[in-house]
Amino acid sequence: MLNRSTSANPQVDEKFVADLKSAVFPSGGYESSLTWGDLGKILVDLGAIDRSAFEEIFKSPTDGRNDLAILNGGSSEKIKINENNSSFVLDVLWAFGLVQKSKVLEKGPMKGDGYNFMDFASTAGWTLAAKPVEELYSSQELVSLNDFQQDLVYKIADNVYRPCCGNSAAFPDCNHGMAALGLIELLVSAGVSEEQIYQDVLAFNSFWFPQTYLEIAVYFAKQGVSWADVSPQVALSFDYSSFEGYSKVQEAVQDVPGLEQSGASCGV
Repeated sequence: MLNRSTSANPQVDEKFVADLKSAVFPSGGYESSLTWGDLGKILVDLGAIDRSAFEEIFKSPTDGRNDLAILNGGSSEKIKINENNSSFVLDVLWAFGLVQKSKVLEKGPMKGDGYNFMDFASTAGWTLAAKPVEELYSSQELVSLNDFQQDLVYKIADNVYRPCCGNSAAFPDCNHGMAALGLIELLVSAGVSEEQIYQDVLAFNSFWFPQTYLEIAVYFAKQGVSWADVSPQVALSFDYSSFEGYSKVQEAVQDVPGLEQSGASCGV
């Protein structure tokens, strides 16, 4: 249930939107409780990440160069996201989600309903690997997940949408879905609470789709609900975070001053 603030139906103007932006995207970014550890090096060693290709893409400080050190392994750095490294984090989690042995990938829609799992943007579109994606897909137990945890991953992923598609992370047919799946798997493996997992995924999704989640926050603000009071699970649901749900949100806030219309890309 949403808790309404004391100032219902506030005046949503450019200053209000600017203040709200600070709430959705903290200036220092968002830090999870996880550390990178050896994950980057393992992905390189497995051929899931072609290091030279990564270094070519993320070669400046403004697009992730400072994060490349995690590929050396042994990193005590927390897995965190901000406006500069969001693409880097997306790509590392995308690679992890592809490789991690997963009930979602083996029993879910990616291999069901007559689909070829290599026909999607999240598989055929992963061009930063040193090995064929067919060999990498759901091939390694990089983190340990028992049957209960695999089911929990599936349950949470099935409730996490992204505005570039109409599918949940249980059908990770694009990079954002595969990265969200990877993040959920890491969090579940670490024993993070379900409530906190939704909060973490919402924060990461917000940096991957900044315009979307600013508009979603504005949508709730117009109803007198502050962003802090919006349930992460509600915000990530089909009604708001899917392409269809977000389209309705976008229509409702299109005349709000200070918002710019933009789209999302699912490519490398």
